[in-house]
This record gives sequence, structure tokens and C-alpha cells, in this order.
Amino acid sequence: MNRVPIAAASAALLAFVVVACTVAPGSAMLSDAQIAAIVAAPDRSAADRTNDLRRRPVQMLAFIGIRPGIVALDVSAGGGYTTELLARTIGPTGTVYGQSQPRDPSRALPVPAAPEGRSAVAVVAASAPAAAPRAPGAAVADRDAKLRSNNIAAAPMVVAMQRFEDPVPPAVADAKLDLVTLMFNYHDLGFLGVDRDRMNRSIFRALKPGGMFVVADHAGRPGTGISESGTLHRIEEAFLRREVEAAGFRLAAEATFLRNPADPRDQNTPMPLQSKDEFVLKFVKP
Repeated sequence: MNRVPIAAASAALLAFVVVACTVAPGSAMLSDAQIAAIVAAPDRSAADRTNDLRRRPVQMLAFIGIRPGIVALDVSAGGGYTTELLARTIGPTGTVYGQSQPRDPSRALPVPAAPEGRSAVAVVAASAPAAAPRAPGAAVADRDAKLRSNNIAAAPMVVAMQRFEDPVPPAVADAKLDLVTLMFNYHDLGFLGVDRDRMNRSIFRALKPGGMFVVADHAGRPGTGISESGTLHRIEEAFLRREVEAAGFRLAAEATFLRNPADPRDQNTPMPLQSKDEFVLKFVKP
């Protein structure tokens, strides 16, 4: 009798669980063509289209495996770029929460150290007058209002004012989420002093079995951990993976569409000017 090695059997079982739990009957993942058509919607802003050149949203959303009707949480939603893309692709039968941390008026905002390297964005920003900071969550609320006024078939975007340590709104805190994203901001949690273990455990509890936690960030050099979060705005991939897996997650897939092996990863903006080496990891709750 042929015996299947335990490791191989375990891997096959995990793959089956991921597929079975993330693809609900009658709800198929969107195709690349469907995603591309949504991303190409003419009402999307010029700023978002510029962001697309770096962020590659068609590949990102295809890697995530978006299904209409799911419930998602975008942690550290910021300006709402990812939150809106999720809302458009998930559609009106789902819901997307955009998390922002409320400001504590009694405490000054932590300021990262001056980044190393040179950035075209930083050069432009330095020559322009500083804009007044917007209230946390305002950008997501504005995006949702614009989609409603334009009658776009998208999931409602719900502003979630939650601290990073507990980013999940109470309404979906207990195994009610299908997807959580954290795009290019995990490294910031270092200089912000966030209890990341508590955050990851909170996200783990909120996801359904088979639910996905997708994290993308700027790659740091081996051995640097999260020590360069406020200078180079990078994080070591293996370090991030260990932190997330410590909460109970298992790595389901890795994407390569944002990788740049030529980036030495020793500056905030690689010189000569080139794209950063960036990783995208998809974790699953078993």
C-alpha cells in the first residue's frame, strides 16, 4: 500500500480547506477580465489611476481572490484607495469596513525619523504648501458618498474608528469577516508603538475559518526586523511572517508581481531611481 507523507497530506488538506471555505456556493471569484473592467471605470479619480501604476490593482485583487458579497476590513485605510477598490469589486451585496485610528487630542502624533534616500514625491511635497490634516476616516466617508451619488454598484464603505490594537468593529468581531487587508502600512506600526501581537490576534478572531489576511509591504534586508520602519519605511519579510503566523495564521500564497530583485533595500527610495522591492503575503485562518 502506498502511503502519503504526513507533510504532503497536511498541505493538501490545508489547500482544500482554503478553497472550500473561501468560495461559497454560487459565488465565484472574479476573473482578471472582470477586475480589469472595474479598475478601468471612468469615474475613478486621476490620483487613483496614478497610484495604479505602482500598486498594480488588477494583479493584487486577482491574487486576493475577490468574490462578490463578502465582508472585508481594510486596516489602516488612510486615503481609502484600497478600501474603494474592495468596495467596487465586492459589489453591493457585500460590505467593506475602512479602519482608521482615532486621534488622541492629549497626545502628539509620533513622527518617524527623516527618511533616507530621495523621493520624487518628497521633492514635490517640499515645494508645495502643507495641507491641513484631515480627520481620520474622512477620506473613506467621502469616497463612499461619491460612489452613492454616482450610482456605482459597490459595497457600502463603513468607517471604522478603531485603535490598531483592536482594529475590528464590534459588529464583525467574532468570525464574521471573509477578508482583511493591510496594504503597505504594517511597517508603520513599529515607530507608532502598536501592540502588533494583539492586533494580529484580533484579526484572527474576526475572520471566519478559511478567511484571508493579505499583507503587502516594502521589503527590508535580512536581520533588520521592523527597526527601519521610521527611516527606510521597510520591514523584513520573514519578521512580518513570523509575527502574523504567531497569531495562528498559515501562509497560503506569496505574490511576485511587486518584487524588484535589483533594489538593494538600503534606502527609502532606491537610487538610481527604481521601484521598491515589495512583497505580498496571503495568510489563511485554518
